[in-house]
Amino acid sequence: MRGRMEPEPDLELLLLEARESIEAAQSYRRELGQRLQGLQAARRQIKESASQTRDVLRQHFNDLKGTLRKLLDERLVSLLQEVDAIEQETIKPLDDCQKLIEHGVSTAEDLVREGEVAILGGVGEKNEKLWNFTKKASHIQLDSLPEVPLLVDVPCLSAQLDDSILTIVKDQIFSHGTVASRPPVQIEELIEKPGGIIVRWCKVDDDFAAQDYRLQFRKSTSNHFEDVYVGSETEFIVLHIDPNVDYQFRVCARGDGRQEWSPWSVPQMGHSTLVPHEWTAGFEGYSLSSRRNIALRNDSQATGVLYSSAPTYFCGQTLTFRVETVGQPDRRDSIGVCVEKQNGYDSLQRDQAVCIGTNAN
Repeated sequence: MRGRMEPEPDLELLLLEARESIEAAQSYRRELGQRLQGLQAARRQIKESASQTRDVLRQHFNDLKGTLRKLLDERLVSLLQEVDAIEQETIKPLDDCQKLIEHGVSTAEDLVREGEVAILGGVGEKNEKLWNFTKKASHIQLDSLPEVPLLVDVPCLSAQLDDSILTIVKDQIFSHGTVASRPPVQIEELIEKPGGIIVRWCKVDDDFAAQDYRLQFRKSTSNHFEDVYVGSETEFIVLHIDPNVDYQFRVCARGDGRQEWSPWSVPQMGHSTLVPHEWTAGFEGYSLSSRRNIALRNDSQATGVLYSSAPTYFCGQTLTFRVETVGQPDRRDSIGVCVEKQNGYDSLQRDQAVCIGTNAN
């Protein structure tokens, strides 16, 4: 008997399955390639941060050694000068006493020679020389001796050096500096806004008690970060952001009761595709600020209408108007907000009397 034959598979179905398998393999390969790039970026971050940390440590300790050597040299010079001053001040009375004694010795020697000559002279000459010598000797105080200070009464210089400073310095050096595998804060989220970016950050080290945060940013083409916020909040909107330009953001923290800042977070790249809101210039009744985001009522009697220069807000965003006035509002001080559509205008809010600090959403 002939066995039952399997039906031949449909060729088009096989081709479709093959194409789907190829596309799945290609997608899998792309995903693996992206993960490989992420792995390489992580490896590069570890290597570069480790190299930078080594350089920072070497430079810091070289500076520290130079500073300590300079301070020790200055202290040594100060102590040597103090030794010189004491030596010069206390040796001067001894020099004066020595001069007085040497003068007495010279006088005594002269007197001895004259006396010996007088004794050895002739009879007549001898009497005269003896008389002159005796007269001269009587005018010299041979019993008056200068007082020489005892050794216990003169300075005996010494250096007072406390070896405990070595223990103190050693303890301070051994506890100086730390190496952190990751910063205590990281940027959590970047949210684009018209003309700005909201930056949010959070602690990643629960044991770190943060007192203040410091946020910096720069254009991706710049080499210099600028401070934009220092405070206790964990969120800040960075304004005056150029649209479609990449910016880098980083944040660090200062521990409670500490003066130094923590290491910087990993820089995050962000940009805003939303242009900043501006009022269109040239409408009677209003004067605009330099950035055209604030309209000031002028003395014109015209009621005036303000138009935005572009549709900078979109569905799902919150639009806030802040209207402030001084004095009693008049009929010109009313506001109506509408959105222009292709088939006309759609009113958001009308004829709301303006008062100080009123916000209209």
